[in-house]
Amino acid sequence: MRTKILFFSFLVITLFNLNGQESSNSNPAGTDNKDISKLNEGPYIFIEKDKLIEKGIVNGKVYSKELPLDSYKTDFTPEKSEYKGVEKVAVLSDIHGQYDLTIELFKNNGIIDAELNWNFGNGHLVIVGDIFDRGPKVNEMLWFLYKLEKQAEKENGKVHFLLGNHEYMVLLGDLRYLHKKYETLSKLLNISYDELYGPETVLGRWIRSRATVIKIGNDTFVHGGISSQFLSHGYDISEINMVMRNSIDRETNQLRASDLFKIYFGRSGPIWYRGYFTDNLEDTEISGILNRINSKHIIVGHCSNKEVVQLYDHKIYGVDSSLKGGEYGELLFIINQKEYYRATLDGKKIQFKNSKN
Repeated sequence: MRTKILFFSFLVITLFNLNGQESSNSNPAGTDNKDISKLNEGPYIFIEKDKLIEKGIVNGKVYSKELPLDSYKTDFTPEKSEYKGVEKVAVLSDIHGQYDLTIELFKNNGIIDAELNWNFGNGHLVIVGDIFDRGPKVNEMLWFLYKLEKQAEKENGKVHFLLGNHEYMVLLGDLRYLHKKYETLSKLLNISYDELYGPETVLGRWIRSRATVIKIGNDTFVHGGISSQFLSHGYDISEINMVMRNSIDRETNQLRASDLFKIYFGRSGPIWYRGYFTDNLEDTEISGILNRINSKHIIVGHCSNKEVVQLYDHKIYGVDSSLKGGEYGELLFIINQKEYYRATLDGKKIQFKNSKN
């Protein structure tokens, strides 16, 4: 998959997180005119009727070339919502363009080998949203998962990239939290950043085939969470994924004015909900949510912690371990739906002790 293009090395760049605080990353190439010559980015593959157009930047220079239509897959089947019989699952979220740290985490925990190839056998890897925004290597991460998904399927494994609030923000044209490198990229290509992942691009179509909520065995995975308020409108996991997919290319003003937007994209919706961490919910409410969705656990991202955490007597697991900071991150490992482990950056596994699993 054109690895020389996909995995260019980038200098690190200053970015701002959602709270407006500066990260510890140093100032890189690609943010001002004198450093544009050091900018390398791409590819972005656009789909036309009888050909593909590849665009990108090499050493600050824009390139564009035609490719045969069959150079890349251009049609993607929407992901299923439910999976059974999975023996091992690895989970993380909120990568936010931190490609290098994620690769280190994957290597040290046996998800990939030294050559960056799938090494997790028939296991399932779940990314619980938010690859986009903040960090400098979003495109590298997307192409890497695109490749890894194909490799996993050959081993009867699976890669699930669920869509979080930042995926929907970018796809719907909310570009407030872009890394400055991508602002420069858009200017050089003369293309709005969201159009680089539009419906007539390879990665754009791939992303649009992703789910927002999935269930693996007795566990439900979603970026923000499932709230009691959201459940008051009914719950059908396949319908949720269909509604969310169909919302992506609706006219933005029309979408925002709809009742659907309030339900699905509001603060109690599946990609924005933070109540497990902020609202000190009663255990009876958590149990009621789990009973309603026929699950034993819910695994979420969205709310940052220093490590993978459990809440409400192990009913909720939070897997946003602050990868976005570029310094540390963890995985959650699930073995046979019975054993739940924190997996540290250096590959150590620490079991959550819970007799109720």
